[in-house]
Amino acid sequence: MEWTREKRYRPYEQYSALELLELQAQANNSAYQLRYHIRPTSGLLNDPNGFSYFNGEWNVFYQSFPFGATHGLKSWMRTVSKDLVHWENRGLAIAPDTKFESHGAYSGSAHVVGDQLFLMYTGNHRTSDWTRVPYQVGAWLTQNGEVKKLSHPLIEQPTFASEHFRDPQLFEVDGKFYAVIGMQSQNNKRGEMVLYQANQVTGPWRFVGPIKTGIKDFGYMVECPNLVMVDGAPTLIFCPQGLSKNEFAYQNIYPNLVLQGESFDLATATLRRPGKLQNLDAGFDVYASQTFNAPDGLAYLISWVGLPDLTYPTDRENWANCLSQVKVLHQKDGQLYQSPVPAMKSLRGRSQVIDGQVTMVDDQAGQQIEFEVTIEPNQKGTLWLAADQILKRGLQVKFDTQNGKLILDRSKTDEPTAVEYGHTREIDLPANQAVKLRIFLDHSLAEIFVNDGAQVMTGRYFTRQSDQTVAFDRPTQVHGSLWQLNKM
Repeated sequence: MEWTREKRYRPYEQYSALELLELQAQANNSAYQLRYHIRPTSGLLNDPNGFSYFNGEWNVFYQSFPFGATHGLKSWMRTVSKDLVHWENRGLAIAPDTKFESHGAYSGSAHVVGDQLFLMYTGNHRTSDWTRVPYQVGAWLTQNGEVKKLSHPLIEQPTFASEHFRDPQLFEVDGKFYAVIGMQSQNNKRGEMVLYQANQVTGPWRFVGPIKTGIKDFGYMVECPNLVMVDGAPTLIFCPQGLSKNEFAYQNIYPNLVLQGESFDLATATLRRPGKLQNLDAGFDVYASQTFNAPDGLAYLISWVGLPDLTYPTDRENWANCLSQVKVLHQKDGQLYQSPVPAMKSLRGRSQVIDGQVTMVDDQAGQQIEFEVTIEPNQKGTLWLAADQILKRGLQVKFDTQNGKLILDRSKTDEPTAVEYGHTREIDLPANQAVKLRIFLDHSLAEIFVNDGAQVMTGRYFTRQSDQTVAFDRPTQVHGSLWQLNKM
């Protein structure tokens, strides 16, 4: 289908129930569909929104266009969980049904205020001549799941911002409310993150200033900014578009970056003593991550596994993308660590122990596994995942523990994607040391935690065979365990 502007912004009520049911069945029956991650029931999923803990449940909303694999008229879908692993779909939460979001309910966040959850997000409005007008808008989610939208915008487009002014991240400190917003400046068309403050979450909101980080140029736009405390360290997680590779080397079309400091001055919007920019994920597909500090004080993160302006093989099946598993954030010596939540172990089923000089791990492992393995020093070779050993097709993890290299390679998968940005991603490891990997596969998604989450490599992969092999290309000294994972 050719997605014209008219088709992409067709009102939801003009679609029939049968059309939606057919799209849902097509997505659910896809061989590439995920089984223990948040994924679209139909159409396109992108940014996670409103990540929060409310009314005894974890909440994750996500951007949705339920009628095809394209960025059309966006709404919010809602999912809830008791353990951050088993998610229940609660359906449409925010529809684009007011003037302020007439052309899409865009990304935003959530914060518990009293006995309700306050949602703050960007409403996308287009004028008759197709000029974009962004509004930062608000809504209340009650304990019985009812959404009540405010009748007025919280923040209108300021004169210093272009039409690209979006993705508010809401948080509270000492009874005052703050919002970090991504934007493009009007005068020079460069990206910035800005801070707003309000005494009441419903406003009035006042501009504090651009967030000062010491970085002079963030490219032409910053999307999905987050400010979160990780073990006491203020941490900015954000997506710059058009960032110079002299500022930070990256291969994906757009990176998702991390910048930590020693403290953050809310009065002047200043990150004190910032460290070095870090790549949040060293793989292929992580973007638009959202994080928040939960009531237990920990910082949790979830990401869109997909990238803007790219296509994927599932587009032809009229669905696209998924969310990552939830991760717990910690930091040590200025390095961000990401770990699976403890409840991920509840998915484990049949297991086997691997120890010694190993080649074959499992010749019918399938595509729904967890593999925790330590590769000893002075080993070099390839670990094949979701592989057809006869045809030498599959996802490859190439390792060299003597020289300290790890490469994720998807060039031998059945349907390589985003090839213009390369088939491989490489990270450096400590030389002459063992490397510990915790690998999760879910049909078309690989998440690899390296050395207890000091680095993470996430990537979509597309292979057609159902009975997949996990194997090394040569005898390799390893020890670990492999589990089949249960469906949700």
